Amino acid sequence: MSSNYEKDPHWMAPELTKPGQDTEVDEYANIQQDVDTLIAQMETELAAAGEKREMFAIQFKNPKHFTWFLVTFASMGGLLSGLDQSLISGANLYLPVDLGLNAHQASLINSGMPLGAVIGSLLISPCNEYLGRRWAIVIACVLYTVGAALCAGSINFPMLLVARLILGSGVGLEGGTVPVYVAETVERRLRGNLVSLYQLMIALGEVLGYAVGAIFLSLPGNWRYILGSSVVFSTIMLIGTLFIPESPRWLMHKGDYLGAYSVWKRIRGAESRESCVEFYEMKSSLELELLEIQQGHTKRFPWMDLFTNKRARRALVYANIMIFLGQFTGINAVMYYMSILMSKVGFDDKQSNYMALVGGGSLLLGTIPAIFYMELCGRRFWALATLPGFFIGLILVGVSYQLPIEGNLATVQGLYLTGLILYEGFFGCYSTLTWVIPAEVYPTYLRSYGMTISSAWVFLASFIVTYNFTAMDAAMTGIGLTLGFYGGIAICGWFYQLLFMPETKNKTLEEIDLIFEKPTALIVRDNLANSRRTCEDLLRGRFRKVATEVQPVR
Repeated sequence: MSSNYEKDPHWMAPELTKPGQDTEVDEYANIQQDVDTLIAQMETELAAAGEKREMFAIQFKNPKHFTWFLVTFASMGGLLSGLDQSLISGANLYLPVDLGLNAHQASLINSGMPLGAVIGSLLISPCNEYLGRRWAIVIACVLYTVGAALCAGSINFPMLLVARLILGSGVGLEGGTVPVYVAETVERRLRGNLVSLYQLMIALGEVLGYAVGAIFLSLPGNWRYILGSSVVFSTIMLIGTLFIPESPRWLMHKGDYLGAYSVWKRIRGAESRESCVEFYEMKSSLELELLEIQQGHTKRFPWMDLFTNKRARRALVYANIMIFLGQFTGINAVMYYMSILMSKVGFDDKQSNYMALVGGGSLLLGTIPAIFYMELCGRRFWALATLPGFFIGLILVGVSYQLPIEGNLATVQGLYLTGLILYEGFFGCYSTLTWVIPAEVYPTYLRSYGMTISSAWVFLASFIVTYNFTAMDAAMTGIGLTLGFYGGIAICGWFYQLLFMPETKNKTLEEIDLIFEKPTALIVRDNLANSRRTCEDLLRGRFRKVATEVQPVR
């Protein structure tokens, strides 16, 4: 039978609970009182200020519907990113011939988008800090549209390269803004799932890009239609983004507490206790961060805290090593050169374009489990369970390269496609982490700066892998590149995650701050202790407990 205290957290029995007797209950009651005071104050100020209607503001009766609306349109940026990554795969079969490109120029065109994304990533901090998350996404959509239109109308190598750089700038700016926007607006129990939705949209965009390539395959000048098709999707996203509100955490970061509460009430509601407490924690945490800035030595350059503040430095190193593992295991090189790789195992040009859908579809299907179970199973489970899976896929792909095609065509293609499906499928789950983790681990006042570095690193790593893929494949051979390089990084990454990866599922952004306040040695100790318990549970057949239990953190 539940107690009165469990039914009503404000209820206290005077004869049993006296001031100082149970400090935890006293502290809890004080916090609840502070929450009520803050919400009442915000409601009073909001009523006094009157209702302010924005031009594109919309209202839902149920705040949960608003959450799904804003996440859907914001995550369409992932669709555009994936679309533009895979469209070049189909265009690769015809574009170099039409424009007379040599191998070096073709490599630059392929890697031009991730290189442009590095430039776009450098825009994340100024756009997010001075214009806000929403307008940063709008600018990204404009860059998408202009870049795609120029790609479709390119008449020579320099024009196409510039167009790809502009397109990439939109990818970089949007890629570092959308995950942060989602992480700052949704409730904690859904944050990992909904930020993972961004990766699902990337995977869906990649499949859509391969499908678009197949649709326009038989038309004259097909590559122009293929590359220009993303204008349609960027325009839709641009219109939709005008209707989403600014991030409440960004508004609070800028000192607009009333505006932050107004948006928070629209997208999260003020009826649930959890929503009110999280708003209070958000305000308290931001005030503490601002106090640290005022007392510290980096007041003029707060971004320096990423290197001088131990808590921020741990987040910076952790987030960017996860990105390294996601990129240097070869995923973007495989996606960009998918059609060409298919032609190497015996498919003709038309078949290669259609078979590329197999790889893109596997990535899409692999992403779906993470969308639904990211918060249930946690970050560590997905990281440690999926890396071995796509390493097995790399083994099969490497073996297929060692067999002669003549007389073994079916075997070669079977091994290659099986390996590709395993690699892409397991990577679909893993790739969600490279967006979820950077979006949630940085402190609020450093989130724009941290995402600038992380996003620039994502696309710089993508450029390095993509640009050097052809030369590395020739120098190291197929099996040396897939197993020796990509596979070796996957093995090293698994041990890094086992030791240094903290669990952040089902925690508010403010609670994640406390995790990274701990020394690295303490994080490693906790991880080793949790890993021993996990091994014991696996040996005893407690698989559900391994997948869903929240690991204790001391």
